[in-house]
Amino acid sequence: MGLIKIFSGSEILAKALQKKIDAIDINTVLKNNIQSSRLAGFGNTEPIVEIFIQEVDFGKANPVIEDFRMSI
Repeated sequence: MGLIKIFSGSEILAKALQKKIDAIDINTVLKNNIQSSRLAGFGNTEPIVEIFIQEVDFGKANPVIEDFRMSI
């Protein structure tokens, strides 16, 4: 299976959600576009950080994701 994006937004919110997903034993991939832009030598006006998980883990992670979205 492949990876699916479950969140995109600020780095602070992404780290908070990543911590909640990690707590239920699901591996996450964090793509930090802010850091990538800075290292490449150009700025990014949109502070976007994305979180990905395996498709097979989505059913287990979905209640945590929805609870997180309702709390922000």
